[in-house]
Amino acid sequence: MIDKQQVIRDNAGSDSDTGSTTVQVALLTARINNLAAHLQTNKKDKAGQRGLQLMNGQRRRLLKYLERTDYDAYIALTDKLGIRRGQRIVR
Repeated sequence: MIDKQQVIRDNAGSDSDTGSTTVQVALLTARINNLAAHLQTNKKDKAGQRGLQLMNGQRRRLLKYLERTDYDAYIALTDKLGIRRGQRIVR
């Protein structure tokens, strides 16, 4: 089980920061890791697999937004959480 308050404290910019992009990505990452561990033992949990795909998609969209708006924070967050980064598209 994840400790939501601890994840928020570890990734918040200030004391009242609970909904920033970095906090949302960190919370989703904790939930994804928890669900992935559950699915290792419960391989036929199709509803859980769908939930995992939905959370991965949401996290991917948030990371894409963070990459667009604050690239340095994006790099720092992906390194901290151990999330693989895709190729950066230079336009």
